[in-house]
Amino acid sequence: MTESPLVGIVLVSHSGPVATAVADLASGLAGGKALAPVAAAGGTPHGGLGTSADLIAAAAHSVDRGAGVALLVDLGSAVLTVKLLLDDGDLPPRSRLVDAPFVEGAVAAVVTASAGADLDAVEAAAREAYAYHKG
Repeated sequence: MTESPLVGIVLVSHSGPVATAVADLASGLAGGKALAPVAAAGGTPHGGLGTSADLIAAAAHSVDRGAGVALLVDLGSAVLTVKLLLDDGDLPPRSRLVDAPFVEGAVAAVVTASAGADLDAVEAAAREAYAYHKG
């Protein structure tokens, strides 16, 4: 029996270390056998602060398994960069910018994708993180 492909997750931050740390956190908390593919796309190609269309596109293609790619971003210009990539068709088919809190949304997205959920369910889980109350 062949398992269906899992939704891929791309975490876009203005900082490479932040993107990597959130990817590691989300993947670690997802645990389990089948872990959804997760890629960090942070900073510029030379390690500076900012966003890189090339790094984001490469990350999205690296996690694409045919079930869709959810892209979560940290700040405003990352949103603009992802929207431009989507408009230009530079991301895999069924790629989607997900409006969710970066850390909590990433954890929810990776856990949900790792459970085999489809792209709509992954997006819904990430968006629900806006409702998490911490006090």
